[in-house]
Amino acid sequence: MKDFVFHNPTKLIFGRWKIAEIGKDLKKDGMKKVLFVAGGGSIKRNGVYEQTVESLKNNGIEWVELWGITPNPRLSKVHEGIELAREQECDAVLAVGGGSVIDASKGIAAGIPYEGDVWDFYTGGPPSEVHPIYAILTISATGSEMNGNSVVTKDDTLEKKGMHGAPLTNPRTSIIDPSVQFSLPKEQTVYGAIDAITHVAEFYFNGSKELDFPDRLCESLIKTIIDSTDILLENPKDYDARAELAWSATMALNGMTAVGRGRGDWASHQIEHALSALYDIAHGAGLAIVLPAVLEYNMDIHRDKMEQFGERVFGVKEDAEQVLAKLRGLYRRWGAPVSLKDAGIPENDIRKIASNGSIGYPIGHPKKIVKEDVEKILALCV
Repeated sequence: MKDFVFHNPTKLIFGRWKIAEIGKDLKKDGMKKVLFVAGGGSIKRNGVYEQTVESLKNNGIEWVELWGITPNPRLSKVHEGIELAREQECDAVLAVGGGSVIDASKGIAAGIPYEGDVWDFYTGGPPSEVHPIYAILTISATGSEMNGNSVVTKDDTLEKKGMHGAPLTNPRTSIIDPSVQFSLPKEQTVYGAIDAITHVAEFYFNGSKELDFPDRLCESLIKTIIDSTDILLENPKDYDARAELAWSATMALNGMTAVGRGRGDWASHQIEHALSALYDIAHGAGLAIVLPAVLEYNMDIHRDKMEQFGERVFGVKEDAEQVLAKLRGLYRRWGAPVSLKDAGIPENDIRKIASNGSIGYPIGHPKKIVKEDVEKILALCV
């Protein structure tokens, strides 16, 4: 196991009716006015908006609203939020929604005190000053509620890039009430689960050897995600399954799965960023296509780990290729696309995808992948 430092500064409040706590934490931290960032309006249908506003009112917190954050958030909307927060002299940014809303909010928070273009933090180093960030999660997927990562797409070039500003860009407080996810469409539950599985897999399949607890932690998380998702596809309002999935998705990318491993692979994510930037598909849908192909392409370094994965997660003693087929079969059973064709992406676009600026070559760990490799990986996705 490699040496490590583990530090997660986010306070997580988890459980039913915990949204009421947000105003208390803002007041305790001395915040008087927040930029309330949201997506397309689902929070007004599931009661989250009403609960949040009531908590703000009860604690004397003013707010100004920014709506319209899309599932693949755009830089232009981040710029709009920066200007609005400055104009209204907001003390903090409050993200109320899924990972895209939280990611956009982190970009806004990093841009408020910065004199340049916030895109600098997505193409270069992290910010040195950030406005306080708070979050209320409504879709479990990205883990953005308890990490410092943010991904946005530049409108004109369709480059999808990440900012990694932890601990400054970690939310100070995040709230997860699993019950507000009862009304999620089936595909959002599925794509959130696949996103979380891929976060774990990026570290699990990074070439690390002779790890016991770190491997078993990853395997347990993935098994829990699979079991919980299967239950939720039958009964979307099973609170225990929602809670298990929500906490597992948070744990998948709050730093715990990286402990003792060093860096993750992240090739699957960078390739998928090109897919969702160009075709605006759901991030989890793109990962369902790309992750198995990356694992297949790198099977020479993952064979033993893949067979261990099969035994501990799927409960089968089979060769690596059969285990990988089971992973694709799981995604297919859940209704996710497992090929470019399934997602309506033309095979003829492979070179275009591999050339998209979202992919910063070389990528991957421990095997370095260049553009020609990505074209071969995408050919496995046809």
